[in-house]
Amino acid sequence: MMDTKKEAARKKSLGELGELFAIKALVDNGFDRIKNLNDKARNEPYADLFCEKDGKKYVISVKARNKFQLDGKLNSRYNLGQNVQTLAERAEKKYNAIAYWMAIQFDNESFSIFFGSLSELGEAKAIPIAKCMSKLVGVVLVENKRHYFDFDFYSNSSRRVQ
Repeated sequence: MMDTKKEAARKKSLGELGELFAIKALVDNGFDRIKNLNDKARNEPYADLFCEKDGKKYVISVKARNKFQLDGKLNSRYNLGQNVQTLAERAEKKYNAIAYWMAIQFDNESFSIFFGSLSELGEAKAIPIAKCMSKLVGVVLVENKRHYFDFDFYSNSSRRVQ
């Protein structure tokens, strides 16, 4: 049986790792004035990051997940939450910015980062990872890049019942 405190720590840690990778990807892709909104107020509605590029302002929800589910299948949808549209609109008004998302897909040795506007998802409440991988939704900022750290703590395989 899974230890719920350990699982909560794993998810929180994976989210924080994802935000660091997101910031690095934004820097590498020419974004500036990058702020981690969680540094000021924990769990800012919708947005984790704020940044600018070419005079355009962005509020970004970062979702970091294991590439594969416990059963070994692709983790194909990263949930943005039930009230995503309402929360995103509030963040857009608060920061005078456009709502975007970043999906960070980790496996044991590599990661990929997908980036897109919330508006291109329509009324969907999740990021369709299979479509991101096929380059039908969003853009690929990083594709299957080696990460060089021990992923055991974050991996779904470490959660399997022995």
